[in-house]
Amino acid sequence: MELELSAAQRSARDTARRFAREKLDRIGVEADRTHRFPKEAIDELGRLGMLGTFVPEEYGGAGLDQVAYALVIEELAVACASTAVIVSAHCSLASWPILGLGTDAQKRHFLPKMASGEWLGCFALTEPLAGSDAAGQKTRAVLHGDSYVINGTKNFITNSPQSKVAIVFAMTDPGKGHKGISAFAVETDSPGWQVVRVEDKMGIHGAHSAQLSFTDLRVPRGNLLMGEGDGFKVAMKTLDGGRIGIAAQAVGIGRAALEASLKYAQERQSFGKPISQHQAIQWKLADMAVEIDAARLLTLRAASLKDAGKPCTKESAMAKLFAAEAAMKAATEAVQIHGGYGYTREFKVERYFRDAKITEIYEGTSEIQRLVIAGQVLEGNR
Repeated sequence: MELELSAAQRSARDTARRFAREKLDRIGVEADRTHRFPKEAIDELGRLGMLGTFVPEEYGGAGLDQVAYALVIEELAVACASTAVIVSAHCSLASWPILGLGTDAQKRHFLPKMASGEWLGCFALTEPLAGSDAAGQKTRAVLHGDSYVINGTKNFITNSPQSKVAIVFAMTDPGKGHKGISAFAVETDSPGWQVVRVEDKMGIHGAHSAQLSFTDLRVPRGNLLMGEGDGFKVAMKTLDGGRIGIAAQAVGIGRAALEASLKYAQERQSFGKPISQHQAIQWKLADMAVEIDAARLLTLRAASLKDAGKPCTKESAMAKLFAAEAAMKAATEAVQIHGGYGYTREFKVERYFRDAKITEIYEGTSEIQRLVIAGQVLEGNR
């Protein structure tokens, strides 16, 4: 991995940082308090090319790489974790499987609209009885003529109320277990697509997650990703990249917690001096800084491997696991450093605390990441 960023990577990071500081910070506060989808931020990010950061220019994207994308997500998450995960779900989970696994026709149809932000995307894998157990899918897809007819329910699908395209997983041959799952690129204005309810969540209030219901939802046969029965492969390959996006989001949340703590600790007086001069506070700040830097390096390593076309299952799981837990620890310490004020909405650290928790849960819980890592390590040791 190159530790020195390229000019293009620095430019993407700096553009995202300016946008985050000048516009997104205010939007993030308001979106958290009102639970409003930050449409103006997403529209602007589309104009800036950040909804297609790693999409090639021939499909309307910026033509950059996964490292640049991870840097963009981190900067967005410092100001607004909701906006960061909206972009991550759209790019990593909806755009990438079409780009990396789709046909030329699928790429030409979907990617230009997705890269511009005209169409937002989501990833419909999780079900009421199939969360960590992705192979426990109950949603069915049956081929009728030139279309598949899909019936079933999906849970906790980020971006789904606003999405125009979804990567939907369904059983085409239930008798084959995970080898009977297929994946489809679905346009959500198709009859039979229904948003049942939007979840009232602890954090990331601006990113709407919903339960979906499919009733005789017809999807053209040409919208099948890879082959029939390849859905589990699509999901696992996609989640490798998705975990890089969530790791970057977690790094951004952790960094925001550290930056807020540094500022507060140098202003707050206790026993006649700033609390930053107390050893107990210094140790907290030091641990936060070390873990956030380590999380960023793990994230960029995984991104660079993906850019090189090399396997990154273990590395993306490591990055997601470590970054999520580092973010949660940083946010917890930030509340502690702020004392009673940290428990109020006057300061942002209580939001960082609420937003950080989900990074340990979605796109594979910390427990699942440990299983993935252990499997990879054991396999490599045989």
